Amino acid sequence: MPISNIYNLCCKHFGKTVRINCRDGRVYTGRISRVTRDHVWIHPTSGLAGFGYGFYRGGFGIPIALAAVGGFALGSAFFW
Repeated sequence: MPISNIYNLCCKHFGKTVRINCRDGRVYTGRISRVTRDHVWIHPTSGLAGFGYGFYRGGFGIPIALAAVGGFALGSAFFW
């Protein structure tokens, strides 16, 4: 998927809970808190929350490079 499509998808779902699958196999689940042309930031819903990784406390969350995103799913697809 081209980076411009991933950027538009992230902007469209800003503030929503998503699951992002990276090309290296990592999976991030959280709420989108910021989107730039190069990165998307998410506040984790579990796991690293509260440990300060990616300036989570008071910051934007965990940065993920848009070039690394291999898959994207809305929170409603995997939360009951």
